[in-house]
Amino acid sequence: MAEDKAAKQTGKEAKHQSKSAASEKNDQFDAKKLQTKVTKLESQVKDLQQQLDDKDDKYLRAEAEIQNMTTRFKKERAQLLKYDGQDLAKSVLPVLDNLKRALTIEVHDENGQQLKKGIQMVHDHLISALKDHGITEIEADGKPFDPTLHQAVQTVPVEGDQKAETVVKVLQAGYQLKDRVLRPAMVVVAQ
Repeated sequence: MAEDKAAKQTGKEAKHQSKSAASEKNDQFDAKKLQTKVTKLESQVKDLQQQLDDKDDKYLRAEAEIQNMTTRFKKERAQLLKYDGQDLAKSVLPVLDNLKRALTIEVHDENGQQLKKGIQMVHDHLISALKDHGITEIEADGKPFDPTLHQAVQTVPVEGDQKAETVVKVLQAGYQLKDRVLRPAMVVVAQ
């Protein structure tokens, strides 16, 4: 019996050691499994963080692009408003030139005088309307030649008290809308 007891005890110890060894193996296996899972999860977190960073970057770039487009749109709109009527003004300038030519004609009879007076009124009213919209005549006669404002169509030698590179005669008036030249003045320049 004592032997049976000792055998049972040894069997129990063997079972316990076997269970303990199996439990230790399971614990090691579980630890490896857990470590593998943690590594995978850390990898997924890094991947997701990278995706999030990429999305944030794309979002910020898109936001910046929208702000740039809005700013560009506002500038273009301001430019359009600033120079609104430019095409109409360019179309009206030849009419103004013809009125000026009509005013240079000498008349000697009463009917001619009345007609010239009417033309002068139309001319003055048109000049006033153009000024109200920021369209002004470019001063040229007696001024230094400026290629951004004047178009030299002829040069003449300097005479008397004239200075070189000065406008001596205006052949066709030039006009500008605010700071933009609609049509340069056609001039004769002393050289």
